[in-house]
Amino acid sequence: MPTFHTPLLHHHSRLQQAFPTLIRLRFESRFTESAGRGVFATRKIGAGDLIHTAKPILAHPSLSTINTVCYFCLKKLTSTEFHGKGVAFCSQECKENAKVFYEVETKADWLAFDDYCRNKGLKYPLLVKRLACMVISGAASAESLDILQPSNLSHEMVLEMEEGYGLLKRGFAMANISDEQMAFLTKKWYNSVLARIRINAFRIELAVGSYEDLLSSASACVEAEAAVGNAVYMLPSLYNHDCDPNAHIVWIDSADAQLKALCDVEEDEELRICYIDVSMDRDARQSFLLQGFGFKCNCLRCSSGD
Repeated sequence: MPTFHTPLLHHHSRLQQAFPTLIRLRFESRFTESAGRGVFATRKIGAGDLIHTAKPILAHPSLSTINTVCYFCLKKLTSTEFHGKGVAFCSQECKENAKVFYEVETKADWLAFDDYCRNKGLKYPLLVKRLACMVISGAASAESLDILQPSNLSHEMVLEMEEGYGLLKRGFAMANISDEQMAFLTKKWYNSVLARIRINAFRIELAVGSYEDLLSSASACVEAEAAVGNAVYMLPSLYNHDCDPNAHIVWIDSADAQLKALCDVEEDEELRICYIDVSMDRDARQSFLLQGFGFKCNCLRCSSGD
């Protein structure tokens, strides 16, 4: 049996309670021989079939697209957007849904924090900031991501996080957020959340729907920023990796994800996605997975030298 790896979801019972019908009808999570939990088909799934959809727990646009996509769902903006302070929403519904973080966020000046992320090419601290705003507003628990597997952080990586942590805490303090409301915001919490986001976040690349979108996408690729943002999900975090996957995750027009079968999948077969660009050669894939996700891939494709 091939060896795979996943950002694990430790407390599957919570997931079963939240999505009982979905899991029973389409797939279930159970332990694999070598990679912790995996996702397995509970019935035959045809090529192209929708396995399930997933809404993000957290999503944040890239700083380069912050004026062109919805600040909540990352949908491409039109001329009918609903404006906020320096950002915009695609609908009144998204503007209302964003209150879980936006009202807290707009109390502070994030110029220094955003410049820090922009200058260092960082995207995950933006998701940490969004979660922190949700915790302060009372919309989320500080332990919301604890069920996700964290990445291993080296001493050097932890030291690099200190600047971001300091800027985040200073931003809230300058906005007169009380010490009681910020009690959760410790260096340990910041590092823990960032470690989980690091290997569980997905790059959101929307399907190209028009000639203008194609030109925009091509331009973004040249600028090394093809993604409109990043997001963290619960259900997709169950999926193990394979360099020759039988499922994939797609985003049509927003951060709402769709997981679809790439080929026919038999009952009891494990559903696997590819965490990286499948077109890379073996050495590049191995290096990327080891550095980015902390494991050596032993899937059939890698084992065969392809």
